[in-house]
Amino acid sequence: MPAINAISSDQLSRLIGTPACPAIIDVGGGGDRLIPGALRRPADMVATWAGGLGASSAVVVCATGADESPAVAAWLRHAGVAAEILEGGLAGWLAAGLPVIGEAVVPPRDGEGRTIWITRSRPKVDRIACPWLIRRFVDPDAVFLFVAPSEVAGAAARLGATPFDVEGVFWSHRGDHCTFDVMVEEFGLAGFSPLDRLALIVRGADTARPEIAPQAAGLVAASLGLSRMYADDLAQLEAGMPIYDAFYRWCRDAVDETHDWVSHTPRPKARA
Repeated sequence: MPAINAISSDQLSRLIGTPACPAIIDVGGGGDRLIPGALRRPADMVATWAGGLGASSAVVVCATGADESPAVAAWLRHAGVAAEILEGGLAGWLAAGLPVIGEAVVPPRDGEGRTIWITRSRPKVDRIACPWLIRRFVDPDAVFLFVAPSEVAGAAARLGATPFDVEGVFWSHRGDHCTFDVMVEEFGLAGFSPLDRLALIVRGADTARPEIAPQAAGLVAASLGLSRMYADDLAQLEAGMPIYDAFYRWCRDAVDETHDWVSHTPRPKARA
């Protein structure tokens, strides 16, 4: 019988990558591995961090689902958070063949537990796609900074930020792959078919090869349109997040669906 206040790995996997995803709290037992989007918090200090979680719902993950997570979830519910445990914990997630993030590859976090990223101003494709990937699959609290190209290196050093999508850094283009491709690979998410499909679209849009994916031309058009609608890069990023949410859901759920006006036209009523 399923545990009360519990969610299955399959159910959680359908929420990850979407705006509806609850906070995922890892309270130990996974070593270097994290479920995508999970934040690590100490189980024995839940009374300290529960009030600052900043989420209305959460899923708590431990090694097996029967170690630290039930107690932590109970305390979160006491704090007003709709908290569930992950059935089977991380072991059940891995047994289902679902992806994990290697924490060692995630950049250092600041005192508030956030990763800080910095890149060139006036984003188009990669510099919106990569923040979307990070916030949906790596660090939902990630901070993104945009500065003039000549200021990226200096500002990164002063602020302890991780540069991306600029020349000569780890998180950037490699061969014919764009930065989004590199992040999908390095974070251990390659082989997850929805992101593999999305990566091809982003690559085609970002590297002027729309022929490799029919949807790439549409992403270019939407990206250029957003860049002209918003003078503020952070406002553009927030407006661009739903664009990638929609492309991701198409990649996950709708690739075999077609649409034309005939399929949605009411059929004429038969004569009596």
